[in-house]
Amino acid sequence: MLKILKNRRFCKTLTPSEQKKVKPVHKLTGMIHSFETFGALDGPGVRFVVFFEGCPLRCVYCHNRDMLDLVDHSMMTARELLEEVRDYKPYFGRKGGVTVSGGDPVFQPKFLLEFLKLCKKDRINTAVDTSLFTSQKVLDSILPYVDTFMVSLKHFDSGIHKCLTGVPNEQILENLRYLSSYVGTAKRPKAKLRLRYLILPGYTDTRSNLSALRKFLREVKFELIELLPYHTHGVYKWEELGLRYSLEGVKAPSKASVQRIKKMLEKEGHKVLLNE
Repeated sequence: MLKILKNRRFCKTLTPSEQKKVKPVHKLTGMIHSFETFGALDGPGVRFVVFFEGCPLRCVYCHNRDMLDLVDHSMMTARELLEEVRDYKPYFGRKGGVTVSGGDPVFQPKFLLEFLKLCKKDRINTAVDTSLFTSQKVLDSILPYVDTFMVSLKHFDSGIHKCLTGVPNEQILENLRYLSSYVGTAKRPKAKLRLRYLILPGYTDTRSNLSALRKFLREVKFELIELLPYHTHGVYKWEELGLRYSLEGVKAPSKASVQRIKKMLEKEGHKVLLNE
């Protein structure tokens, strides 16, 4: 566990320029990077996936690094975005819906809220894929309009979490506990919480971190946990942007190690999905 703290080249220290780009944008007009019209791995059923520009984190392994610099996007109103989605309602139907991803949609909280409200009025199922690094005020505002939260767990040691993402983890974990106390209750009986866990060899798959993961999962209510084996498919985006990828040399986890973690969590009674 101490490896990442001793080897400072892995630690993410935000530059003054980056610090400006991780502060939430509170505007009613949204910055949209791109769409995926037939997403199969982003929530229940077939999903229309909207990738928001911007993110409050700077993960050293980010596979959508091109969505973070606030330059390559289209400006849209919530109504304009809804019109894009409506054309695909016959395809995703009632079993699917819209997933808002990125980047991280909580980076644009006002626009996110307006879009989610319109989706609910149009009876479109909604999912939000987020780090949950946001204020409880923002979380409270969107809670009534989200059918499925998909929250990524990074690391349980706050110092290492900051090395990997640029921010500590206390606010994220507290928001997760708060969200867990809300979904599936009388307030939102059908709302669901899905967790996502990146298996990063040498960092998130250590005995101590997996022990902390197991402990945390006993504290919260959730539908399932999705395992995401680390990959390097997005490294070319860093290279195209002229940026150094600091995890060079870190390989994908073995199938045996991934299966070991999957079985460990299933033994705890959790439903586990494997996204390969």
